[in-house]
Amino acid sequence: MTPSIKPYGSWLSPITSDLIVAESIGLGDVMLDGDDVYWIEGRPREAGRNVIVRCSGGGGGREDVNPPPFNARTRVHEYGGGAAAVDRGTVYYSGFADQRLYRQDRGAAAPVPITPPPPPDPSRLGLGFRYADGLIDWARNRWIGVREEHAAGGDPHQPVNTLVDIDLATGGAGRVLAQGNDFYSSPRLSPDGGRLAWLTWNHPDMPWVGTELWVAGCGSDGSLTGARRVAGGRTESVFQPEWSSDGRLHFISDRSGWWNLYRLEEDAGSAVVRPLCPMAAEFGQPQWNFGMSTYAFADPDRLVCSYSQNGTERLALLDMRSLALTPFDLPYTDFSSVRASGDRVAFRAGSPADPACIVLLHLGTGETEVLQSAMPAASKPELRRCFSVARHVEFPTEDGKTAHGFYYPPSNPDYAAPEGEKPPLVVKCHGGPTSSASGALDLRIQYWTSRGIAVLDVDYGGSTGYGREYRDRLHLRWGIVDVDDCVNGAKYLVGQGLADGARAVITGGSAGGYTTLAALTFRDFFKGGASYYGVSDASALARDTHKFESRYLDWLIGPYPAQEEVYRERSPADHAVRLDRPVIFFQGDEDEIVPPNQTELMVDALRRKGIPVGYLLFTGEQHGFRRGENIKRALDAELYFYASLIFGTGLTF
Repeated sequence: MTPSIKPYGSWLSPITSDLIVAESIGLGDVMLDGDDVYWIEGRPREAGRNVIVRCSGGGGGREDVNPPPFNARTRVHEYGGGAAAVDRGTVYYSGFADQRLYRQDRGAAAPVPITPPPPPDPSRLGLGFRYADGLIDWARNRWIGVREEHAAGGDPHQPVNTLVDIDLATGGAGRVLAQGNDFYSSPRLSPDGGRLAWLTWNHPDMPWVGTELWVAGCGSDGSLTGARRVAGGRTESVFQPEWSSDGRLHFISDRSGWWNLYRLEEDAGSAVVRPLCPMAAEFGQPQWNFGMSTYAFADPDRLVCSYSQNGTERLALLDMRSLALTPFDLPYTDFSSVRASGDRVAFRAGSPADPACIVLLHLGTGETEVLQSAMPAASKPELRRCFSVARHVEFPTEDGKTAHGFYYPPSNPDYAAPEGEKPPLVVKCHGGPTSSASGALDLRIQYWTSRGIAVLDVDYGGSTGYGREYRDRLHLRWGIVDVDDCVNGAKYLVGQGLADGARAVITGGSAGGYTTLAALTFRDFFKGGASYYGVSDASALARDTHKFESRYLDWLIGPYPAQEEVYRERSPADHAVRLDRPVIFFQGDEDEIVPPNQTELMVDALRRKGIPVGYLLFTGEQHGFRRGENIKRALDAELYFYASLIFGTGLTF
């Protein structure tokens, strides 16, 4: 069929917001237990409820573990992760509503609470204990994990974090095993139960800046003895300690400038850290959430790991005898939550042609099976024919450096643009800012490209996946390096004839929302944009945000309030008079990370100036939207805003 000639941005698309919401789920937190595979699904159609799913016997029958209305989600560090642990068919998880730890026995109609309820007084909402990142010590019948205590009379922005154990027979709030530092994560029990390893770090460091790896002995009663630091420090980031089944401790460290694999070798009282396969690649990821895993032992001689090079990830097998690394021939380019046992490897994966999915790999045969897809609709032929395939791009930026991103050209076989026309451009800024873009298929990006709108997803300086030097580019330069790279990435595409600079917009959430607002306020390139729960007042963020990130800005901008003048220089809210481009804002009214008052400062400033502005405040949403109706409304509203005010294309729903 001959394509219709219509301007870019006005193409009709089968990829609608209704379809995206109806067909999409979040996937993560893969777990293995015997022959069963577990994962957690975030379901927009169930008001964002997180459901633990059990897949019996690998690709067998599926069942929900936690019944409605129970939501398996922890608020430790606010970002959560590591909400569940499974042992011999019994699942232990944090309930979002009250943050208690629950036990869900197989076949039981309802879970049983293990930890005490929060204070009943509504005025003390949010107080009590929160739990995450747990494991089951079956020999001592206990749960070991991270506890975050929000106590009455304590600093609401600085709760107390500790490692605790909880007797599964008697329950209770937990016995403290390790304390005194600001943060703890990743407890790992040795196969014989005799040693416990964990990570810890202190303000002002974030875990991708500086962490310490500790090991202690476990007494017969489970108490810790002889704790000692074996790796890490203020300038070394350690990630994911794991014991092999023969009792040797492994971990990932960026001591070489890259997150690589290491093993702790102990002999006659001495300890040596040995690199396993040193290379200019990232085997680790920024620890924004608990429970992250990029490698796992199939057995003592085989380690399955994922690593990233130049924006592309691979899954590989590391032979622990020869230390030879052999990549698997798989159709995926994005991996996380890697778990292994014997010949079975389960993980979350995606590719430019495939949305995120839960995959089971059989090492013996090399065969894979998809257990669940985040977007089942992506398999429909009428949609696949419209997909735009991500292309990794490198482009010049400030100080003679190079930055990275993923470029998506417009794609819809039913349409072609008039000769000589260039497409509008949406520049996406990921959050974090220490995070990264992904080249995996995302229908929310295809929503734009199938309408004739190009997309650039920028891995600005500070992003992960390119080594520590690239991450460190953002040190004390947040609001400068990220903004420069987003502007330069867009200029590069315009210079290549791939986008129309007169119709270029910028969008991002959280820290990406800050980059969006800073680019619109301090640079004269983008014609408008969208901020999803974005930071506008850096000083307010430093004063008001939650504990995990409360000193992050020391590294990104400088110590507060000592560097308050720099904060004012970098805050769009302090320079709202310079903002003269249309902006639409999306905000959750329960956001503890970026409270609504930050967004409303910018909205009011634009309204006073008569600049077109949109503001959607969603009831019951936190930092990141989980309810289907809100995701749909935000996506359509952003398109309407650009189409009517910037693209000049009219509605293309």
